Amino acid sequence: MNKNHVTAAEAFLSNKEGAQWHNETLWGTRVKRDNLAKGIPEWEELRELASKIKMHSITHLDHYLLQFAEAAEKNGATVHWAKDDTEHNDIVLEILRKNNAEKVVKSKSMLTEECHLDDFLIENGIDVIESDLGERILQLLKQPPSHIVMPAIHLKRQIIGELFEEKLNTEKGNSDPTYLTGCMRENLRKEFLSAKVAMTGANFGVAETGDIVVCTNEGNADMGTSQADIHIVSMGIEKVIPNRESLGVFTRLLARSATGQPITSYTSHYCKPRKGGELHIILVDNGRSDILGNKDHLQTLKCIRCGACMNTCPVYRRSGGYSYSYFIPGPIGINLGMLKAPQVYYTNLPACTLCFSCNNVCPVKIDLGNQIYKWRQGLDAIGKANPAKKVLSGGMSFLFNHPGLFQSALKMAPIVNKIPRSLKYNKFNEWGIGRELPEFSPESFTSWWKKNVKR
Repeated sequence: MNKNHVTAAEAFLSNKEGAQWHNETLWGTRVKRDNLAKGIPEWEELRELASKIKMHSITHLDHYLLQFAEAAEKNGATVHWAKDDTEHNDIVLEILRKNNAEKVVKSKSMLTEECHLDDFLIENGIDVIESDLGERILQLLKQPPSHIVMPAIHLKRQIIGELFEEKLNTEKGNSDPTYLTGCMRENLRKEFLSAKVAMTGANFGVAETGDIVVCTNEGNADMGTSQADIHIVSMGIEKVIPNRESLGVFTRLLARSATGQPITSYTSHYCKPRKGGELHIILVDNGRSDILGNKDHLQTLKCIRCGACMNTCPVYRRSGGYSYSYFIPGPIGINLGMLKAPQVYYTNLPACTLCFSCNNVCPVKIDLGNQIYKWRQGLDAIGKANPAKKVLSGGMSFLFNHPGLFQSALKMAPIVNKIPRSLKYNKFNEWGIGRELPEFSPESFTSWWKKNVKR
């Protein structure tokens, strides 16, 4: 079912306390990001350099992917190529069955969310354990992530405490974050020790060396891969970068942009299989090659999934991740959803004020707001333009193209100030829901200018 953002946001805002808390929490992350950025004189130079590196990388994917695959295989990894989510999931299942594995321990990966891997594996009899704290909480609640970096940011600790009481037999009424984290750590320990296969995503793939780089704060990716004999990596083809010098640019930007910290607690390089084990790297296209041919929206492939655009977005902060119909919310999610299936995800397009704050914080300078504007301009071409807005736009166009009529309308406008409220605020005035119309001035600026400004 296609979710309408306006309706879903209204439901989110019905909990005023929760909505305010969500807004303030995300804005606090944005403030931390700004404070760290101000401490680096070359911050804007880093953003510009990162943007150029990513643009170079994605426009030379044929070269860098082959270089990466060759280097990874020399290191002892097995490289697989998946054209879509079906091939990706089949490859994962084949590796698990080949190794007689009935369970897989996963660290956070938005690509596996994109491929609906968990559901697929569970349907095929595989026990899937999410090891990231936020992802594990959501798995127990049977909810998807509401943010790409802080997946359970919408949940208060009291709700998590009640969940742990039910699922982990924790102390009743104890929602202390340190206590709850310790309980989850203890619960996951047996999963790490008993899993034959661990899965991670990939923040970066270094073409020159064949490294997979995974950035985490909890160390769960390292726990899983250090215990399991088999390590499977799911990596979107756009994650490849040329070399470790390039990597240094991104590691300075990623954590600062994402969570307002200088660097993630763990920046792990996976170069080769552990002794006696296997390292499988699945390079996934799933529509990314199509985006390469779209000059208006090519820049979405530069995304390093930091979530900074969500933390700053006034709409996301005030409407929550679940108000979007695409699995990635916020400005980047609006664009990716439209690239995936515009007929399905166009209802997310109103979730943007075109304030361009997302453009200003993106560490790789993706023109997110500009792209959303372009998508809106194309709604009529795909038959999804709002009929009422089309009529209104047509009327405004006619009015602005007839100066005499426009001036007459300005003179008549103050009459609206005296119209009874019930005639101004009704079901035909959607704009007036939650807003107050401004009072019209008795005199237009043009008229005032002509009378008062000497030439």
